[in-house]
Amino acid sequence: MNLTVLIPSETLVDRPVAKVVAEAPNGFFCLLPRHVDFATAIVPGLLAYTTDTGEEIFWAVDDGILIKQADRIWVSTRNAVAGEDLDHLEEAVTQQFRQRDAEEEKAQQAMNKIQAGFVRRFLSIQAGA
Repeated sequence: MNLTVLIPSETLVDRPVAKVVAEAPNGFFCLLPRHVDFATAIVPGLLAYTTDTGEEIFWAVDDGILIKQADRIWVSTRNAVAGEDLDHLEEAVTQQFRQRDAEEEKAQQAMNKIQAGFVRRFLSIQAGA
C-alpha cells in the first residue's frame, strides 16, 4: 500500500507502508493491504504506520479525512507532527503548541494596535466634524 499524508501547505508522507492505524470518531482501526475501500473522518490523536521494513512511525494529527482506495491511502488533516517514538512525539507536539501560541499572541498584539489606531482616527474625525 502507499500512504500519503497531506496538510494544507505540503505533502508530509508519500511512501509504501505495510499497515496503517488511525482513530475515527467511533474508535481505532487498522488498515492492511486487502482491506475494503472506505472513507472516514479521523479525530485528533495518533496515526501510526508500519513501513515495509517493519519500522513503526507515529504522527500526531488533527481532525481530518482518511480515504482508502485499492492500494492507496490518503490522509488529509490541518496539522500533523512526526515523532521518532511516542516520547519524542509528545515533545514535538508540545513545542509546536508553544510556537503556535507565541505566533497567535503576536497576531493578537498586531490586531490590538490596528484597532487602537482605527479608534484614534475615528475619534479625531468625529472631533473635527
